[in-house]
Amino acid sequence: MSWFEAIILGLVQGLTEFLPISSSAHLRIVGDLMGGRDPGAAFTAITQIGTEAAVVLYFRHKIWAVIKAWFGALPIGPWKNTVSRTDPDAKMGWYVIFGSIPIVVLGVLLESFIDTNFRNLYITAAMLAIFGIFMGLADKFSRREKELTQLNAKDATIFGFAQALALVPGVSRSGGTITAGLLMGYNRKAAADYSFLLAIPAVLGSGFYKLFKDGLSEDAAVGLGPTLVATLVAFVVAYVVIVWFLKLIQTHSFQPFVIYRVVLAIVVVVLILAGVVHAYPVG
Repeated sequence: MSWFEAIILGLVQGLTEFLPISSSAHLRIVGDLMGGRDPGAAFTAITQIGTEAAVVLYFRHKIWAVIKAWFGALPIGPWKNTVSRTDPDAKMGWYVIFGSIPIVVLGVLLESFIDTNFRNLYITAAMLAIFGIFMGLADKFSRREKELTQLNAKDATIFGFAQALALVPGVSRSGGTITAGLLMGYNRKAAADYSFLLAIPAVLGSGFYKLFKDGLSEDAAVGLGPTLVATLVAFVVAYVVIVWFLKLIQTHSFQPFVIYRVVLAIVVVVLILAGVVHAYPVG
């Protein structure tokens, strides 16, 4: 992969990671269009470190408050019992842990499928359309009454399983978790905020795991240099997108994203049938 292609893919990653349109699907499609070669699951996971760093920067005050409260509420350690166990931030720490378990377990168990079978563009197109429609229906019929302060362990776990669906390109991490939140009655902002917080351990963990497992090897689909450039570009672009997206959803529905997903799914199928892109990854 050239440096220019890496920059383009970094832009794509930054633009799509936090929008409910699946960044992994876009990287898979654009990578195929540019060079006829899938950039690979490792490249996708590593560039997500950049986008997740943007989340950490944006939510840094909330993240620090959660970390301090969680440690302070523990019955052991130097800060034990300095914070009530019922403190909202302390509970949020546990909810992020509970919600992260499904994607960690399934990510390890299904790693070989994630790297190969799940990157079939026919599957990607199907997921784009199906989960796009689910999101549209959830947004239309949800009560959208619950705030993030009403989150409990059960809901956090459901959010976690919804996030795990994003292991399949086309589902969308934010799309899956936000849809689950809407179905459970959370408002758009609450669902999006928790979606971003929940993604931090899963995405960073996956990214660094892939970096040291595949990204540093000579057999990696994309060289380390272009991958790091793409990651930096993704970080800058993603921060701008976070600010814009969180403002947008407070006054607008997800309908434009639903339409975009369905149209993109149709375009992908047409491109496959026309022989422009490959349904199966080309190594």
